[in-house]
Amino acid sequence: MIILGALFFIVFFRNANLHTAILDGEKSAVTVISCYEIMAGVRRIKSPKEEKFFAHFFSEIEILDFTLPAARIASDIGARMASDGNRVNAFDILIAGIALAHHAPEILTADLDFLDILKIFRVRGQGV
Repeated sequence: MIILGALFFIVFFRNANLHTAILDGEKSAVTVISCYEIMAGVRRIKSPKEEKFFAHFFSEIEILDFTLPAARIASDIGARMASDGNRVNAFDILIAGIALAHHAPEILTADLDFLDILKIFRVRGQGV
């Protein structure tokens, strides 16, 4: 399963050919956190075209919830990041927790915060 991140959607909206970035037959999903990020931005800029596009898109894709196991994983990520002096967006930590809780091997995004999260888990012997 590939998790699609919020920055992926922003680029995807502008270039619908990006569907080729997702392997044929590969299951994809989005987190409820990314849905919030996208819809909050769309409503902030008051774009009916984008709101309609994303409302339809989110009705067609699996949306992964922020569960208690995801919260536990995310809190571990946040604690490790903070103890190593890394400041990462809290939403990205929540998304990483959801991805790990669902055993998703990949997050498709242009957000560089995920590289910092991945470094921490590789150093500690845990893969994302």
